[in-house]
Amino acid sequence: MEPKENHDRRKKGGLITMPFIFANEVCEKLAVVGFNTNMISYLTTQLHLPLTKAANTLTNFSGTASLTPLLGAFIADSFAGKFWTVTAASIIYQIGMISLTLSAVLPQFRPPPCKGEEVCQQASAGQLAVLYVSLLLGALGSGGIRPCIVAFGADQFDESDPKQTTRTWTYFNWYYFVMGAAILVAVTVLVYIQDNIGWGVGLGIPTVAMFISIIAFIVGYPLYRNLNPAGSPFTRLVQVAVAAIRKRKVPNVSEASLLYQNDELDASISLGGKLLHSGQMKFLDKAAIVTEEDDSKTPNLWRLSTVHRVEELKSIIRMGPIWASGILLITAYAQQNTFSLQQAKTMNRHLTKSFQIPAGSMSVFTILTMLITTAFYDRVFIKVARRFTGLDRGISFLHRMGIGFVISTLATLVAGFVETKRKKAALAHGLYDHPDTTIPISVFWLVPQYSLHGMAEAFMSIGHLEFFYDQAPESMRSTAMALFWTAISAGNYVSTLLVTLVHKFSAGPNGSNWLPDNLNKGKLEYFYWIITLLQFFNLIYYLVCAKLYTYKPIQVHDKGDTSSDGNQIELTTPV
Repeated sequence: MEPKENHDRRKKGGLITMPFIFANEVCEKLAVVGFNTNMISYLTTQLHLPLTKAANTLTNFSGTASLTPLLGAFIADSFAGKFWTVTAASIIYQIGMISLTLSAVLPQFRPPPCKGEEVCQQASAGQLAVLYVSLLLGALGSGGIRPCIVAFGADQFDESDPKQTTRTWTYFNWYYFVMGAAILVAVTVLVYIQDNIGWGVGLGIPTVAMFISIIAFIVGYPLYRNLNPAGSPFTRLVQVAVAAIRKRKVPNVSEASLLYQNDELDASISLGGKLLHSGQMKFLDKAAIVTEEDDSKTPNLWRLSTVHRVEELKSIIRMGPIWASGILLITAYAQQNTFSLQQAKTMNRHLTKSFQIPAGSMSVFTILTMLITTAFYDRVFIKVARRFTGLDRGISFLHRMGIGFVISTLATLVAGFVETKRKKAALAHGLYDHPDTTIPISVFWLVPQYSLHGMAEAFMSIGHLEFFYDQAPESMRSTAMALFWTAISAGNYVSTLLVTLVHKFSAGPNGSNWLPDNLNKGKLEYFYWIITLLQFFNLIYYLVCAKLYTYKPIQVHDKGDTSSDGNQIELTTPV
């Protein structure tokens, strides 16, 4: 890239682009969370699905919506770029929202209302098909928005520019705060509208908001700092693996300086800095060994890779164990929109004689705690921690994630004890066999578990985002954001698997099980404690992975720093 072009590129971006970018994310979250939070109610009260089927439908949809970002990231990083991927995905999402709203408005897309004591008629295959197609379009749209919008926002801050004062870790705190504010509106205003006015209006509002956000995002195009895609990152990773396998019998070189490097070839994928050789996974170094059959001037990349490309693959592999550790936290978090919500529906939710909190709005306590914790972390905690650690970000993202894991484990532990108290209240008032009758116990007993989940998210999820963006090769940052969402996908699928297994193996001869439609007769607390135990083992696993993790070594451009210290990371902020 020419110096003049590079100079012009850096004039764009910055804080001025944030309203346009955040508008898109806010509306996507309004749409997703506005429906997702209360979806269990829609499936059970409008489509008359059994609780376990409804819960699995919800987690399967959430899992699919979190898996599609891999496709969106591939398109963005390979050829389309982040801006055009977000734009096209937003339009697809818009179509899905229109379809979903129509399915909620038109009566032919729902079974008839229940009549008295008659068994409710479940939604037909055709009615469910309309719902699933709408959700699939939404999932595809989210797949383009989720991995790209957060990375696109971070791209607006060029930290190799000494005039740039905003750090990306501050941006991630802002991003999550704004996202949390949107979720807060969704779980209060939208859920209230859905429960008290109608699903048509409750889904129509985010549909209109999404349309406005698409216009706003496109209008901001002249202001954006657009980084051109550098070709398929997956192809490069495969090329390195193939080259290493083809040279598996070639002995390793004695000095790293003898490995192949080509700054011109790597120019488009190392704008911010060149990855330096690391001592791990030496087998992959064979891909960068020059043999007599190789042409170093015009290399066949399926036989010869540069050190930078080899280190890209090493970076992705090193991130894998940390990625996997986040799965169970999402499994625990997912219960808020299924079983915790069903708990809330059985409890006294009245604030006054005429107003009660919608069960779907209980997650407001999660969001409020997350917002307060994030603000406290950004404005107070970082400044205090900086005095002790000397790090700009206060503590490393690995430490931040570890704190989140501990809090999440406490959340499910507490949830189990609260469920035992709820069931005792039901038994004491003779409501054991009356699941539709409100138990005289305040719904605010659920606030501790919701709040602990929010606190855990502020530490773990934002730390996870920082980790993926910071430690991923710069040409794979959309892909790295997709990894964040695939962890969420895997967590939802694990939740589905766990519910299915518990439902199957806890079944008694009389048809009872731990997770029946009537929670008063179930053992939901045992289910919560199983998740607690799994999270405890996961915490130990994470601590081992974090202890052994090696940060990517990089030589940052424009700083004159040739250090190969493993703690010198891409954004030049120590961790």
